[in-house]
Amino acid sequence: MTETSLRTTAGELPLHEYHLTLGGRSWTVLHTGAVLSMDDEQRFLREQRDRTPYGVVLWPAAIALAHEVAARAASLGSARVLELGAGTGLPGLVAAAAGAHVVQTDRHELARSVGTRNRERNGGRTAEYRLADWTAWSDDARYDLILGSDILYAAAMHPHLRAIFDRNLAPGGRVLLSDPFRVPSLALLEAMERDGWTVTLSKWTVGVDDAPRSVGVYELAAPR
Repeated sequence: MTETSLRTTAGELPLHEYHLTLGGRSWTVLHTGAVLSMDDEQRFLREQRDRTPYGVVLWPAAIALAHEVAARAASLGSARVLELGAGTGLPGLVAAAAGAHVVQTDRHELARSVGTRNRERNGGRTAEYRLADWTAWSDDARYDLILGSDILYAAAMHPHLRAIFDRNLAPGGRVLLSDPFRVPSLALLEAMERDGWTVTLSKWTVGVDDAPRSVGVYELAAPR
């Protein structure tokens, strides 16, 4: 169902509403389309003529990561949380609802606009949304938890992401990344494990019953 629209330089962008229950409460997420199955993803990539940022779409990895964050809510308290490539912003908003102070980032203004609307709809008072580019990163703050859903698909960005992990992860902190087992993503995780990072995996299944999507959620701890 079309819920509303977002005015852009290319005209009105229709937004849809996705409902889910996490951590004992209901959430509504505005997005330009839900990519839940592999068929959905292939169709989206074929039809991506207007080059709408990927982040304004709701991806299965974001839903899986939000479930993982909700499962860890009791440990978040007043933690400092950084969300990279936040897009529609669901995982970070779940962390904020648990009491964390969340900085959500994306390099696209459209994603920031949709993510900000989702914060307003879901009461994420301890979340703020900033525009930020991984290739020109300027944040020196330390965070107890760094979140990212489906952000590892581009190998060219891996050095920039690793630099952010090294620069911004607080001592004893964790990086929590969700990914539908993409080949470039696994290559980065294996490389980090070789370099001494501890990598642990949990699995989630997201999507419609006839075409479920498996998503891995990886917890990374820096070398001691």
